[in-house]
Amino acid sequence: MIDLLTARIRDVPDFPKAGIVFKDITPLLADPQALAGAVDTLAERVAPLQPDIVLGAESRGFILGPALAIRLGVGFAIARKPGKLPWKTVTASYALEYGEDSLELHDDAIARGMRVLVHDDLLATGGTARATCDLAEAIGGTVVGCAFLIELAFLGGRGRLAPFPVEALISYSSED
Repeated sequence: MIDLLTARIRDVPDFPKAGIVFKDITPLLADPQALAGAVDTLAERVAPLQPDIVLGAESRGFILGPALAIRLGVGFAIARKPGKLPWKTVTASYALEYGEDSLELHDDAIARGMRVLVHDDLLATGGTARATCDLAEAIGGTVVGCAFLIELAFLGGRGRLAPFPVEALISYSSED
């Protein structure tokens, strides 16, 4: 299955800026076998963490996150860019591999003590995922792990997420 998933990820050089090789998952999403395989395989790998909720980061964490939550039999919560959520929020800022940003979470999205699985499509430097973990913990959640379709291991994001367990289906050890 991993070979099928890898074959459906397209490299886009110099996007969103020069020197970045963007991992485009849209071909994977368009292939029903690859899409189902990605969700099923990730769910199998993270099920032992026994999350109560999946917390997806905007925006690509919203693509596989709800399907992953359904497979795990849990709910789904969203961490969004500032000003996009209609209720009271908590905020966390973070550095990206190509800039800075912030995320917000409804202050009641996660009940105190809930076991939270943080999800995004890709782990790069770990800034987005770390901010998402911080948001969950700020309102009383317990982060049990982080789940990704892709990891750019050469950027060291996994280390930034310690001590949380990290699961990634596909790992790239270099920019090639």
